Amino acid sequence: MDPLFVEDRSRELEALLFVSPDPVPLDLLSDVVGLPPEEIEKQLKALAAEYDQQRRGWQLEEVAGGYRLATRPEYSAYVMRFLKPQGPQGLSKAALETLAIIAYHQPVTRAEIEEIRGVKADRSLATLLGKKLIQEKGRKEALGRPILYGTTDHFLRHFGLRTLEELPSLDEVFVQPDLTFPEEQERNNEGEPVKKQERKEL
Repeated sequence: MDPLFVEDRSRELEALLFVSPDPVPLDLLSDVVGLPPEEIEKQLKALAAEYDQQRRGWQLEEVAGGYRLATRPEYSAYVMRFLKPQGPQGLSKAALETLAIIAYHQPVTRAEIEEIRGVKADRSLATLLGKKLIQEKGRKEALGRPILYGTTDHFLRHFGLRTLEELPSLDEVFVQPDLTFPEEQERNNEGEPVKKQERKEL
């Protein structure tokens, strides 16, 4: 293949990734550029190697079923310092705990989340929905048909994951002392979970 042809397509791919706010799937890049997916993948790898060799401030990542350009982790402190005044507020401890429960137990209902955390989850769910980190995944076939919640593609992009299988194991995740999972709950003589006294979410 003509090297100039490869370079031209590489720059086209670079331009597409640069203007896209979300990871771009391989098949979409193939359709737009007009090359087979295997050739697109080869040229993307060449671009990634070029960025690494030249120590650019960004890198090419495969995440959430697509490809994107992202700043390198070693420059994150500068990026955060630049974005902090204008960026959105971070998640509260309550919202992070709720998000962790949803990520590892999805699909899960609000009542199940509250059973695990021992506190109301309305505010945290509203925050996570507003930030598009979670979404409704249907309704559970149970009394009242409660809404089921699960994570979104935006969740994967936000945490740099290609799939949910890349979530760290629970042993690697720091769990707050007051965050109790069902298997860890105190049980009565009949083996049933002892519910915590309901307390208002902070």
